[in-house]
Amino acid sequence: MNCDWNAHCGLSLVHFLAFPECQSGDGPIWETIERVLLDDFFSGIEITRVNDPATRKAVAQLVEQTHAWVDFGAQPIILSQKLNLNSFDPSERRKAVSALEPYIEQAAELGARRFVLLSGPDPGISKRNDALDLLRVSLRELCEFARTHRISVALETFDREIDKKALVGPVHDAAKLGKEMQEDFKDFGLLYDMGHMVLLGEKPLEALRLLKDYVVHVHVGNCVKVPGRTSYGDSHPRFGFPGGENDIAELVEFQSALFQTGYLLEKPVVGKKPMVGFEVKPQAGESSNAILANVKRSWRAAWNDLRVAPCLSSNR
Repeated sequence: MNCDWNAHCGLSLVHFLAFPECQSGDGPIWETIERVLLDDFFSGIEITRVNDPATRKAVAQLVEQTHAWVDFGAQPIILSQKLNLNSFDPSERRKAVSALEPYIEQAAELGARRFVLLSGPDPGISKRNDALDLLRVSLRELCEFARTHRISVALETFDREIDKKALVGPVHDAAKLGKEMQEDFKDFGLLYDMGHMVLLGEKPLEALRLLKDYVVHVHVGNCVKVPGRTSYGDSHPRFGFPGGENDIAELVEFQSALFQTGYLLEKPVVGKKPMVGFEVKPQAGESSNAILANVKRSWRAAWNDLRVAPCLSSNR
């Protein structure tokens, strides 16, 4: 077994959080995407809307030239426009689906392989099952549309009680949704986030075991769970952020769970290595450059401390 993580996974960066000035679809998009794609630490990048057609074309060319893997993240669009794919109002659901379809076309233009989104707000326990039924209807519409553009759809799980307060949500509901969606759309999957995991009160090994048949991508990062602390909630601070929950030790535990549940394989299928994305954002007084240095050092340090992989444990 090769001890180099590149033998087992590729690493990506959520561009629109690492460079929040680009989240609206404007700003120094080309320059910052180029900075990431020319850094061979990263095998891929996760980008959101790019408003200027000429910039989209240039980004697509750069993606092709650098042999990079790219996903399209619709989360900022959904959150900023308050789109609700599980609304009880049919016109609101139609509005959400119609608003996202052009971005699936944009994702295809950018060379993305996957379109990532999130559910609408949780309506509470008494209406939750009905909302999940409505979410499935919306997701099926988007999956049908994405299929015509050769793009798969993934749903990211978010917290339900602290910050985003999304319908999906805890792993049990997510796993049920993943199973039902894959009956008709085999390429549908879930994105599981290490920071959201903590906000949901979940543990990596237990959660990933339950989701293992449905997870197609994971994010690693941090969060602040204690009210009153700086950057409380789903603010995506760097590893080791004061008052945060995740640092090197927690990243080691998450990496270990990825191996134990088969997400990180000893011998991945050629051309189909799993991806691990860094979802981190500069907090007040911090720079994007410092955040990039933080994730690289944190990942290397955690991988060096990993014991579950045979080649790593046998050398100690």
